[in-house]
Amino acid sequence: MDHAIEIAGEIIAPGKRKRLDIPVGHLATQIPINLPVIVVNGQGAGPKLWLSAAIHGDEINGVEIIRQVLARVRTKYLEGTIIAVPVVNVFGFIEQSRYLPDRRDLNRSFPGSPNGSLASRLAYLFMEEVVKHSTHGIDLHTAGQPRTNMPQVRANLEDEATYNFAQSFGAPLLIHSSHRDGSLRQAAASKGIPVLLYEGGEALRFDGSAIQIGVEGIFRAMAYLQMYPYTSTLIDRNSIEVRETTWVRASRGGVVHLGVCLGERVKKRQSLGMITDAFGEDKVKISSPADGMVIGHVQNPLVNQGDAIVQLAKFNLTI
Repeated sequence: MDHAIEIAGEIIAPGKRKRLDIPVGHLATQIPINLPVIVVNGQGAGPKLWLSAAIHGDEINGVEIIRQVLARVRTKYLEGTIIAVPVVNVFGFIEQSRYLPDRRDLNRSFPGSPNGSLASRLAYLFMEEVVKHSTHGIDLHTAGQPRTNMPQVRANLEDEATYNFAQSFGAPLLIHSSHRDGSLRQAAASKGIPVLLYEGGEALRFDGSAIQIGVEGIFRAMAYLQMYPYTSTLIDRNSIEVRETTWVRASRGGVVHLGVCLGERVKKRQSLGMITDAFGEDKVKISSPADGMVIGHVQNPLVNQGDAIVQLAKFNLTI
């Protein structure tokens, strides 16, 4: 069949949508665990875009983003293929945990091995059954606990194909980010596949704004790839490009009282808040080390010395 795609031994014909449950392993109770995949194959040939979420099992905004995208997509208008994996780290998702049962970070385990640790085996399975069949990828995340992030796309902006793909998403922030060892982005990039990492909100929470921006961004990206017609429900905007970020850390332990919010522009030496003791006394000022914008901050007000409190995108305030 023209434009048919085969994944995990299943053939998905043009114009068809199919759910696959690819075996991963078993819990200690011998309950089987499967990798849930939905393949939407368009009427015509085109790019093959994977969408993945919950590589960190507690980062669930992406699960809802993928659900909403799949609910809107109609195969008769689709050119190419969507391979959607809403929950990659099924073990962590069940436990509401970032990690796998052996405490490994799945996003430091790619490209994996069929004979390695649980993380390595799951990474290998994802590479073989998803990445191997794709031309582009969008991986969905949130901030790690106990922090929240402004919606942003992280990508290698030095690569022209990836840069153009990232611009098309239209996230508020576009952050240059090199590949981390063992990450899905690194493993896919080594195969020449442009990958975007979209991140917004916090773990174990649905953030309506971050979800909407993510859904619309995926449809913009598909329109750029000429996969799907796009009609926006949001105002199109130019992403603010960021080449450098920094964390402001606690100079001592105590209770944080933040005086800034996500998206707020700050000047060098401006107050970001303070750290106090439990009585609100013994105050220590938190100051911005540079001009820029608040793109992430801690949610838990209890901090120890050295804890990350506020993340700044560093740039001239005239941007």
